[in-house]
Amino acid sequence: MMKKKSIPASKPFLILFLCQMISALDVPLDSKLLEELSQPPTITHQSPKDYIVDPRENIVIQCEAKGKPPPSFSWTRNGTHFDIDKDAQVTMKPNSGTLVINIMNGGKAEAYEGVYQCTARNERGAAISNNIVIRPSRSPLWTKEKLEPHQVREGDSLVLHCRPPVGLPPPIIFWMDNAFQRLPQSERVSQGLNGDLYFSNVQPEDTREDYICYARFNHTQTIQQKQPISVKVFSLDSLNDTIAANLSDTDIYGAKPVTERQPVLLTPTGSTSTKVELRGNVLLLECIAAGLPTPVIRWIKEGGELPANRTFFENFKKTLKIIDVSEADSGNYKCIARNTLGSVHHVISVTVKAAPYWITAPRNLVLSPGEDGTLICRANGNPKPSISWLANGVPIAIAPEDPSRKVDGDTIIFSHVQERSSAVYQCNASNEYGYLLANAFVNVLAEPPRILTPANKLYQVIADSPALLDCAYFGSPKPEIEWFKGVKGSILRGNEYVFHDNGTLEIPVAQKDSTGTYTCVARNELGKIQNEVHLEIKDPTMIIKQPEYKVVQRYGQVSFECIIKHDSTLLPTVIWLKDNDELPDDERFLVGKDNLTIMNVTDKDDGTYTCIVNTTLDSVSASAVLTVVAAPPTPAIIYARPNPPFDLELTGQLERSIELSWIPGDENNSPITHFVIEYEDGLHEPGVWHYQTEVPGTQTTVQLKLSPYVNYSFRVVAVNKIGRSQPSEPSEQYLTKSASPDENPANVQGIGSEPDNLVITWESLKGFQSNGPGLQYKVSWRQKDVDDEWTSVIVANVSKYIVSGTPTFVPYEIKVQALNDLGYAPEPSEVIGHSGEDLPMVAPGNVQVHVINSTLAKVHWDPVPLKTVRGHLQGYKVYYWKVQSLSRRSRRHVEKKILTFRGNKTFGMLPGLEPYSSYKLNVRVVNGKGEGPASPDKVFKTPEGVPSSPSYLKITNPTLDSLTLEWGSPTHPNGVLTSYILKFQPINNTHELGPLVEIRIPANESSLILKNLNYSTRYKFYFNAQTSVGSGSQITEEAVTIMDEVQPLYPRIRNVTTAAAETYANISWEYEGPDHANFYVEYGVAGSKEDWKKEIVNGSRSFFVLKGLTPGTAYKVRVGAEGLSGFRSSEDVFETGPAMASRQVDIATQGWFIGLMCAVALLILILLIVCFIRRNKGGKYPVKEKEDAHADPEIQPMKEDDGTFGEYRSLESDAEDHKPLKKGSRTPSDRTVKKEDSDDSLVDYGEGVNGQFNEDGSFIGQYSGKKEKEPAEGNESSEAPSPVNAMNSFV
Repeated sequence: MMKKKSIPASKPFLILFLCQMISALDVPLDSKLLEELSQPPTITHQSPKDYIVDPRENIVIQCEAKGKPPPSFSWTRNGTHFDIDKDAQVTMKPNSGTLVINIMNGGKAEAYEGVYQCTARNERGAAISNNIVIRPSRSPLWTKEKLEPHQVREGDSLVLHCRPPVGLPPPIIFWMDNAFQRLPQSERVSQGLNGDLYFSNVQPEDTREDYICYARFNHTQTIQQKQPISVKVFSLDSLNDTIAANLSDTDIYGAKPVTERQPVLLTPTGSTSTKVELRGNVLLLECIAAGLPTPVIRWIKEGGELPANRTFFENFKKTLKIIDVSEADSGNYKCIARNTLGSVHHVISVTVKAAPYWITAPRNLVLSPGEDGTLICRANGNPKPSISWLANGVPIAIAPEDPSRKVDGDTIIFSHVQERSSAVYQCNASNEYGYLLANAFVNVLAEPPRILTPANKLYQVIADSPALLDCAYFGSPKPEIEWFKGVKGSILRGNEYVFHDNGTLEIPVAQKDSTGTYTCVARNELGKIQNEVHLEIKDPTMIIKQPEYKVVQRYGQVSFECIIKHDSTLLPTVIWLKDNDELPDDERFLVGKDNLTIMNVTDKDDGTYTCIVNTTLDSVSASAVLTVVAAPPTPAIIYARPNPPFDLELTGQLERSIELSWIPGDENNSPITHFVIEYEDGLHEPGVWHYQTEVPGTQTTVQLKLSPYVNYSFRVVAVNKIGRSQPSEPSEQYLTKSASPDENPANVQGIGSEPDNLVITWESLKGFQSNGPGLQYKVSWRQKDVDDEWTSVIVANVSKYIVSGTPTFVPYEIKVQALNDLGYAPEPSEVIGHSGEDLPMVAPGNVQVHVINSTLAKVHWDPVPLKTVRGHLQGYKVYYWKVQSLSRRSRRHVEKKILTFRGNKTFGMLPGLEPYSSYKLNVRVVNGKGEGPASPDKVFKTPEGVPSSPSYLKITNPTLDSLTLEWGSPTHPNGVLTSYILKFQPINNTHELGPLVEIRIPANESSLILKNLNYSTRYKFYFNAQTSVGSGSQITEEAVTIMDEVQPLYPRIRNVTTAAAETYANISWEYEGPDHANFYVEYGVAGSKEDWKKEIVNGSRSFFVLKGLTPGTAYKVRVGAEGLSGFRSSEDVFETGPAMASRQVDIATQGWFIGLMCAVALLILILLIVCFIRRNKGGKYPVKEKEDAHADPEIQPMKEDDGTFGEYRSLESDAEDHKPLKKGSRTPSDRTVKKEDSDDSLVDYGEGVNGQFNEDGSFIGQYSGKKEKEPAEGNESSEAPSPVNAMNSFV
């Protein structure tokens, strides 16, 4: 029977009539028909009932509906009409009821909280949406609370409370440490459903200061963090040590050892509890127990079994999870916690309630006038839901009366409906846990009959098969259907026909006489309509000669027949299959019109072969099996390379061709595929055989092309699949006659090597290309674009000719022609060359500099005239160098830098400039010969920048309430210092920072005494310098005021200093604390949120080299010591140097400079020898005198045990400021090391922005340019930061 029909996926408009129709009248799924029929509104899409929105984004409340005519939309808010025209922030989408509330353009989401309901209305009724509750999501901050450290004895239980802020929706809770790593959980330590962290028993490894609870609010993509919680676990040994230090001998053993304990429930408390869950939700029950050893949890259901396939255990079996719960899951669930000492249990009484759910939802009703119908609305729940009806969105009790309607509880009964009875009814089923709302319309239609099947449709059926003739129809009231055969035939009746409710006529067994025209007639009280269709009966397709079983020997041939008979009006197709799959893609399989032939059969051809014949109406097939058997044994065949050809003969000799013939040798069971012909030139290259050509293996003669003046011999090589034969014996020789050359030299060029010459070069012809004796070359040239005659010379045995006395860099036309004793080659083509280049004549003019910022400038210039370039323009070079620093007014050595700009470019950028400095530059044009004169030096100045960090900060003279701070000015002030900024704040024992105090200090100060500090308090200091541009990077330090005038002992790392190059930096520091500390260095990009990178320092060195850094990047760095409870230094910030532009040629590689350095080294060696001789004789020298004059106990000579040096003064230091050098390995009493602050440092001679250092911290320098030095300013010292540098100063 054909009473049901599927809906195409392309017709979503029809889903109404498919999914929600139950009536006496079926509406066919015809799109054209449905567009013409009137239809009450139907809600097709709406927002969820509980709609939580992001307060940062626009609120979109969905309401989509369909109907005929299209419905209009209105909204209520909190039960009253919502006039969207009066609110500029609210708009409704065109042809839709969807609201868009503009929050991102000034609106506030909180102002639009409430309950919204959409109504879609047309002339046939009104449909309503659910009540949509709009609430903005909330992610409040954690309430501030003071968290006391937890001190717990080993083995005791512990609960760390999270107490997250109440958000909407509730947050997801998880615990992590300071490094954002999830805390490991186990049967002993786990997180509860409420977010608390439970310890069944604590162990020493649980001691840490960073138990942090996080709350993630997914709706707003935010994470809130609770203050870290500190846990200290006291072991038995440490506890006894503490007791022993504070009690008498008789009380020392008062601390009890860690004892095992039987389980006790941490959650839930008591022996029983209750739980209510809703039907369909996930039931989560939890039991967490304390005890030692750690208890194991087991779950059971009293009086029943845990539901299979829906029960899961989570959180190490502490949580019982049952999905999709129903009323049958109500009952008592018992959790049992057990260890070796006993057990404890808790019973949870679970009650499953239910929000309303549908048993029978009301369905749309389509009726004809005068018909009857019912709407049924049945729902269930716990407690039982109440049913209420609405008509067009209005409670049915106050809706307009309809005499055809009667309400009976959950059913509405319609009797003798009329068109005015059309409406949309709403059924509401509700209880205390929720509600259901369903719209169902009653649509009363009066429509005359329509036939939807196309007119004159042709049906073709195979004889003896069923024939189905369609007559899709619609009408209201429902039409009656009748079938006729022929134009004037009688109505069809009887058992030979089947009449379906959808109008289809079925002929169960169609015969030839069933062919003809059939008429379908549909009629109701509003009219009548008919339609004709045609039926043709076709002969069936048959295989009259089927394939038969075959047995064939391997490598044989087999054929299967498949002869068919079919209706003449149908076009058959024949397909062959092997083992129900396509035939192999093999040329051995030949498919004919009526057969399949397989050539050279192999074992893999064994199988079942099927012939399938298809037409548009039917399909038939037949199969046969092929069995492949082994062929009789045959003698083994030996395959080998062919024998060489023989009996070579030359015939048909001509000047440029000859015919060669030969007799092939034996093929050796592998056919010859081709012959290779080779030749020898006995005149020019005797003994060397060259490839001439090749011909197919079936050919034994070939016509060969010849060149003049060659003494030819030929030989032939045969080739088969196995390989190549030996060459045949050579043929007789044949000398061709001489001729003039056929071709000229290739690759002719003209390039000058000097300003007044032109060098013409070419590739010489090979011997057989000469075509005759006496090969020579005619070289011709003339200046281009000048009315000159060609100048020519004839040369031999060369491939180059130099033309002298030419003008500088002018174009020439050049050609080289071959000739021999018999004449010239064809006229050669001309090429263009240039005479030699000379240095450019003029410098670029109008050089202008535009300073972009303190480190970057842009230079412009006018291009030079091309005539003055006197060569190929390669570009321009900009030379620039720093003259002096405007802040120090001291000259530096001249270190010129070069930037090259290719082509005819007239501007460029100068990177890597130093702020607040005076620069000079000039520009030169470059051609293939070299550089032209320089433009006049252009002076420009860079503006001020922010300074570098102060060179050092040391804190001395701690007292009860004061500290003394001393500092050095920045190594690179980058401007005029305006002040220093000092910030400091106290640090408590948990490393929490107190209030921050800021002090501004005049730029001319170098020390400060801080008073009125708290005694015995650690302070953290942040110190940086300022120019008018802004603040520079800061240096940090920590210090502690003393208690009772006794210096506290604590480990610390201070005076972290950096010296950075382009791609690496040398980090050094000072350490006070226990010996044998293992240091590590952590670093990262300044301002980045990425994790710190960590490098381990080998041994107990106080320096380390960071490699692989990015040029021109600011980095943060700190130093820590392993095993000191995470103790670290304060952070320091440094910046790597920028990638440098190209420079002048390094003078360190010049011979004169190497000789000068050798002479200086020899002179120093002689002076050292004289000094040692005088010392051995007891003489005095300046260093010795100074040592005698200052009997400072800190000034000691070199120690034999540690290799350190005493405080010697260099000759240069004595001459300048009489300031002693600091010791290399010893530090001052305040344990600080001052940075090098001299303006004339070794860094000035380095190639990078800063000096470069080896991995061991020693300096690598490369002298470049000329050093112009002025006396150093002030009393700045030239300290040696290491023993190596101290020795350098001494020398």
